[in-house]
Amino acid sequence: MTTTTLAVLVPLLPFLGAAAGLLLGRTAPGFVRPLAVLPTLAALALAAVVAVRQGGGAAIDSATELTPTGSVPVELALHIDGFAALVAVLVGFVATCVQIYSTGYLRDDPRYPSYAALVSLFTSAMLLVVYSGDLIVLLVGWEVMGICSYFLVGHYWETPEARAASIKAFLVTKLGDVPFLIGLFALATDAGSFRITKVLGTVASGDLHHPTLIALLLLAGVAGKSAQFPLHTWLPDAMAGPTPVSALIHAATMVAAGVYFVARLLPVFEASSAAMVVLAVMAAVTMAGSGLAALAQDDIKRVLAYSTIGQLGYMTGALAVGDRGAAVFHLLSHGAFKALLFLAAGVIIHASGTNSLAAMSRMGNLRARVPDAFWTMTVALLALAAIPPFSGFFSKESVLGAAEHAATEHTSHIPGAAGWIVLVAGLLAALLTAAYATRLWLLAFNGRGVEAPDHGRQPVAMNAVLWVLAVPSLALGGLAYRVLPDWFDGRDLTPTLTTSVLGTGVALAGGILTYGAWRHTTALAARAPMGAVAAHPEGDAGLVEAEAIASHTAAYGDVASAPDPGDPGRLLLGPLHRHAASGFHLDAVYGALFVRPVMAAASLVRFLDREVVDTYVGGAGTLPRLLGAAVRRAQTGNLQTYVSALLAGTVVLTVAVLLVATGA
Repeated sequence: MTTTTLAVLVPLLPFLGAAAGLLLGRTAPGFVRPLAVLPTLAALALAAVVAVRQGGGAAIDSATELTPTGSVPVELALHIDGFAALVAVLVGFVATCVQIYSTGYLRDDPRYPSYAALVSLFTSAMLLVVYSGDLIVLLVGWEVMGICSYFLVGHYWETPEARAASIKAFLVTKLGDVPFLIGLFALATDAGSFRITKVLGTVASGDLHHPTLIALLLLAGVAGKSAQFPLHTWLPDAMAGPTPVSALIHAATMVAAGVYFVARLLPVFEASSAAMVVLAVMAAVTMAGSGLAALAQDDIKRVLAYSTIGQLGYMTGALAVGDRGAAVFHLLSHGAFKALLFLAAGVIIHASGTNSLAAMSRMGNLRARVPDAFWTMTVALLALAAIPPFSGFFSKESVLGAAEHAATEHTSHIPGAAGWIVLVAGLLAALLTAAYATRLWLLAFNGRGVEAPDHGRQPVAMNAVLWVLAVPSLALGGLAYRVLPDWFDGRDLTPTLTTSVLGTGVALAGGILTYGAWRHTTALAARAPMGAVAAHPEGDAGLVEAEAIASHTAAYGDVASAPDPGDPGRLLLGPLHRHAASGFHLDAVYGALFVRPVMAAASLVRFLDREVVDTYVGGAGTLPRLLGAAVRRAQTGNLQTYVSALLAGTVVLTVAVLLVATGA
């Protein structure tokens, strides 16, 4: 079987599995789980074969005209280079893990058949984006992922949070997709084709006429899909969906699509220095802002959501300095350990039998309750914090090394300012990442919260997936920089000394600082209850907590700024905590700038429609109605009245004729 045929089957198999799952979900429920897992697993195996055959060498291209358009043709095309081959393996791997994990996590969910089918369709759409060699076909997968995310985030539609989150995710991403679509058409107009190879050829020959405008339009769609500032606000709210969906979206689909798109069309963006600086600033603000917000969250899934935003910022930062190898390397590494983080969080939530334990301040005695989640999440958090020798160290160091090279070695197409912006923001983000990763580990597994009821050992499928994902989280980085350079444009991925020392140093500083703050706040919390219990012999928990917080208010200004007992986040952020916890009030800003004006305009339109348009329409109908009423009154049914009217009319007509004749 040819490589092209195998590549066509990779996105096709999950699609067929989704269709079969929807058709057989009610009539043959016993087939639902095999149809969820086996097609995705087969797609993973075929993607691995395609990657081995491609081998990081020349790209595999194949195309056939999809339909005649009369102008710019639309083709069903494949373009599989080293990046596409590896990203497809990541998508298949994570999707398979999620499907297997979901068989245990959602085993009692009555809507599991539709859920599993949507996950398969989601996977198929992302694989279509990865392998597509035509921008219109890529756009199809891009939009199918958007509608799948809408349904999956809103899986628990009975809750208002899930309904609101699904609508918000859909609308915010569509807000970016409008200029994205315009940018695609403008790009195809300049290139005369939607084929990616022809577009890149046009850029290489210098025939792209509007590079800055096109790049900025495309960046709007990328910011929405990959949750980058300022269109990132949908991703933390999307945690209302099932945890396996969060793992899929954050690790291998949806948010990865924007980064992958820029990596595939990087020469288009490099044609505009202004676009590269905008991309660098967007990445820098995203990295710093998401790190501060993650340090202030109490919900474990929202911490991980802001973490994803920041790690995607690293990837866009690497692209801003012209190194798509570093960006895709971190995309692969991040996909493994972020999927592990979310699925381990799902084990913690599942162990409590409720989503309420997502609040870290309420977690207690979990280390002994969920040992598999404890050990695997520890591995993933070390990878997230970029501590050697875990995978995140190598991939994040490649980003920092690329930024340092761009800042010091000026090139014609990469502004030096972009390099410095990404480097400084990347080091700050490394400090914050280690801080919130340490805080999450301390609060989740060493917290003093109320212990939830023990719902027994977790399903084997869930725990097994955690250990499978722990392997690449630990070993992928060290393996990749030795084995995979051919897939990354031949770039040497060996860590450099300067950025390795700086990155690891600030990460260790962030972890140590957070641990010290945790010890300090824990000691204060331990002393406060003793005095409170002495004053309140009955040991009322509410009074104890009130006195513990009140004892710090004088030192920290107000209750919002005072550290919670045992939470180092408030102590580290101080007065900034309240703003960081709310995502720096961006939702409120967007509400004031966009939502309220739109609602006011809608109210005005409704008023005009009801009071003005309806009045005119009603008035237009009133006159005929009055005339009809007058005519109706003349219809009395009295024969004498009709004869009298007929004679009167005859007399009037006779007189009129005589007058006309006389005048003539």
